[in-house]
Amino acid sequence: MLRFLVRALGWIGLAGAFAVAVMDGARSIANDALLLTPLGATLARLAPAKFQQLPGLATRIYPKLWDPVLLDALYVPTSVVLAVVGIALAAVAAPRRERR
Repeated sequence: MLRFLVRALGWIGLAGAFAVAVMDGARSIANDALLLTPLGATLARLAPAKFQQLPGLATRIYPKLWDPVLLDALYVPTSVVLAVVGIALAAVAAPRRERR
């Protein structure tokens, strides 16, 4: 049951990555320039109040966690993050093969 749930979340992540990539592609075609949605913009749009609390929380956990690590990670395109997480979840929950 848990394996099915993790695999389903992986496929949902891959579907989300595809949807974000299609939206970014449409915006890029309309503006005649490559426009990718960064993860920070997506998180700020989904949960603005929690996103504003993120720097304080990160510096309380570890002082250098926010500036060099999380700040750079928030510039990664959302489609890439969703694809990597989706592939990882689907690979972890893949059915095991029998060895000969």
